[in-house]
Amino acid sequence: MALIVQKYGGSSVADAESIKRVAKRIVDTRRAGHEVVVAVSAMGDTTDELLDLANQVSPIPAPRELDMLLSSGERISMALLAMAIHSMGFEARSFTGSQAGMITTADHGSARIVDVTPVRLREALDEGAIVIVAGFQGFNRDTRDITTLGRGGSDTTAVALAAALDADVCEIYSDVEGIFTADPRVVPKARKLGVVSAEEMLELAANGAKVLYIRAVEYARRHGVLIHARSTFSSGVGTYVLGQGMSIPDGQEGEEMEEPIVAGVATDLSQAKITVIGVPDVPGKAAEIFKVVARSGANVDMIVQNVSVAATGRTDISFTVPKTDAATALKALAGDQSQVGFESLVHDDQIGKLSVVGAGMRTHSGVSATLFEALSVAGINIEMISTSEIRISVVVRGSDLGEAARVVHSAYGLDGDTEATVYAGTGR
Repeated sequence: MALIVQKYGGSSVADAESIKRVAKRIVDTRRAGHEVVVAVSAMGDTTDELLDLANQVSPIPAPRELDMLLSSGERISMALLAMAIHSMGFEARSFTGSQAGMITTADHGSARIVDVTPVRLREALDEGAIVIVAGFQGFNRDTRDITTLGRGGSDTTAVALAAALDADVCEIYSDVEGIFTADPRVVPKARKLGVVSAEEMLELAANGAKVLYIRAVEYARRHGVLIHARSTFSSGVGTYVLGQGMSIPDGQEGEEMEEPIVAGVATDLSQAKITVIGVPDVPGKAAEIFKVVARSGANVDMIVQNVSVAATGRTDISFTVPKTDAATALKALAGDQSQVGFESLVHDDQIGKLSVVGAGMRTHSGVSATLFEALSVAGINIEMISTSEIRISVVVRGSDLGEAARVVHSAYGLDGDTEATVYAGTGR
């Protein structure tokens, strides 16, 4: 008998029929003799709807009260799911994040898990119950307030529960069948991967892949949790995310650990480019610029500095940030323009980022040449380049991103023979 943690996202529990379908899958797992713990998200777009309500009654909702409001979405879905399981003749008990022992920092809206004490969950399991936990939330011991974990919170909840309970596997369910070589909505010939390394998954998640959140993957890698990304709408095997020393469970299909040179292609339309024009080309100016950006709270991704013009002694610095951070970064830079001494700012939110990821890059040459040649033949211009040991990212026009992904995917020999099955949803 295994202990299995399952996580179901908003699209998987979007309505009553979806909840009953998920309940049947959970019951089938219990019938197979396994202990089951489930982390569940709010139904469909509930979180966005609650956030919209909050903004209607207050232009700047109090963070504590906003967490109280947003955490109610998961409490609704956990109770409904437990009811559905009860109707099928199985014992199920629902727990809020605080009842489950999910202890966090006091940062409302972006709390981080500091400890998990699942005493009540273990007691319920020992008594034969299926355990349902509200994802995305916890509580702080000092303030005794409810907190929410921010983006990817339910994924992270599931992985944290799996680590604390020493689960055999953490199954993350969404509306896609696993991890693909690219987003099948963008690249129809994308192939499902049998396995992907945690290292590669971290890069894919950080650069636009939507199936798993980077926080959850990092938590799993650090705590040795085996992730199995699966579809709510299919009974087939999905994709295993393997950390160092991990293997696929006995009897499961999958590929060998030695992956192709390139594991996948990720796309991201959520970033904007800011160019600081006419920066004095002297030591310390770049540091001044990025200190200002850091104080604004913007998260910088890619950075390019042009060669300075000898006649003026000035240069341009371009960098990318999430579109949601661009306005605050621009305002902060404009406020310090005279102190830093640059000439002007240019904001461009019509860009797209394409990333090629693969652990095989460490030991194989020609990966970058293949990327640049494919884009050149397609007539797609590269505006920025960034690399890591197992990743190459480029910025192109947002309108070119889909075509760029398709030609690059094909250039690396990643195309499948048939088009991928895509269910209606967001990929989560």
